[in-house]
Amino acid sequence: MKIKAANGKEMKALQVFTEALKFLKEDALTTIAQHTHGKRFTASDFTWVLTVPAIWDNSAKQFMREAATQAGIVTKGKEDKLVIALEPEAASVYCKKLPSEGFIAENRGDEKLDQSSGTQYIVVDCGGGTIDITVHEVLKGGDLKELHRASGNDLGGQTVDRKFKRFLREIFGDGVWDDYEKKFPNELQKFMYDFTVFKKNDDDIEIHCPFNLGKLAEKKKRYFKRVHGASWESGSIRISKEKLRSLFDESLQGITESLKEILDQKFKIKYILLVGGYADSQILRRHITDQFMNDCKVLCPLRPQEAIVKGAVEFGRNKGVVVSRKSAFTYGVRTSERFDKFRHKAEKKYTNKDGEWCRDIFMKLVDVDEDVCWNETRKHILYPVKADQTEMTFSFHRTKGKHVMYTDEPDIEEIGSFVVDSPDTTLGLNREIRLEIKFGFTEMTAKGTDKETGSTQTIKINFMRK
Repeated sequence: MKIKAANGKEMKALQVFTEALKFLKEDALTTIAQHTHGKRFTASDFTWVLTVPAIWDNSAKQFMREAATQAGIVTKGKEDKLVIALEPEAASVYCKKLPSEGFIAENRGDEKLDQSSGTQYIVVDCGGGTIDITVHEVLKGGDLKELHRASGNDLGGQTVDRKFKRFLREIFGDGVWDDYEKKFPNELQKFMYDFTVFKKNDDDIEIHCPFNLGKLAEKKKRYFKRVHGASWESGSIRISKEKLRSLFDESLQGITESLKEILDQKFKIKYILLVGGYADSQILRRHITDQFMNDCKVLCPLRPQEAIVKGAVEFGRNKGVVVSRKSAFTYGVRTSERFDKFRHKAEKKYTNKDGEWCRDIFMKLVDVDEDVCWNETRKHILYPVKADQTEMTFSFHRTKGKHVMYTDEPDIEEIGSFVVDSPDTTLGLNREIRLEIKFGFTEMTAKGTDKETGSTQTIKINFMRK
């Protein structure tokens, strides 16, 4: 996969992410050395926690692990030194420890997050790219259970930024803004950062027009075009709060619809917890409070973006704090079984010297939306279909569907396979192969063991297969 820069140049996404993570790693190690009297540390001396949106699928999480590996954050054999934390979960872990004064006063009153057993709340991670929504229930002892599979959309804070750019394109016209984006990306980045700071407040904003944007407009004799909600004042662009609010409309509508879908279900939600950098926006917080104040209390920590980073540290210390999550897919393994004309399709039938069999059976391991405990292992016993076969092949599949019979049905994809040797054929069809599937935090690990010989094969399922 490649990503394109504003100037049209492309680069492999993995290289971009790798270089960004490498910079962060080296900067962290340098900073640590400055505060430890010059003692030098290496990356492998630490456990690193990398946060990702909960709505990212397993292939995206694996992509991040691969980038971190190439960046030198973890090395082969020390993969456990990198913890992939889901951002709303990390924020949830942090916020449940906050006192009432740790939340923004306009939302909380004298409230804090109730941690009594049975309390249910929604975590809305309002990021730049994504809105990431998770539903948690507090269990006895303070651990958390996921009640609703991670949901959300791509209508985060950058949606507002895109609307702002579109508005500026309208203001300047005649290709001025397009030229500016291509020729002055560094200045544009500073300009958009200024806007990010201004958009936190629900008020008129006055943002200085960048030097090169003004020069391009002057060169094309395309000066500031008066439009409703914007005016030019001594080299600055003034935008009314009504216009500013309108830039949020699409994003806020998307968040509202996602929350309503959850609140319409049979949960007993007590709080909506807003976190992430975009939650710094007064417009967003007031909108969510106005929409849902009759359903539950809306809370937002004082520094909503820091909640994720600080929670990630807590998460790294206690990876099992979220004791169960909802499976995003139905997972299964392809097998054969004795052919039954009343249950199986005729075209799936095949015959060998040991009988009639049905191929491509989807043997379910876990259902979509089923509760799966952290690091849970599911065990199954399988048998050969030929008395003299000396190896067994296992292939793993996933789908969003629940009622699946065969692995070649629509919308089912293969996600990995491996072979287990079974050289001792003395017991023929009665030989046992023990299959163990470990549903880890971001990876699935499969192990097959031949009972007679102890032959074992283990693989980590590759979610980046094409």
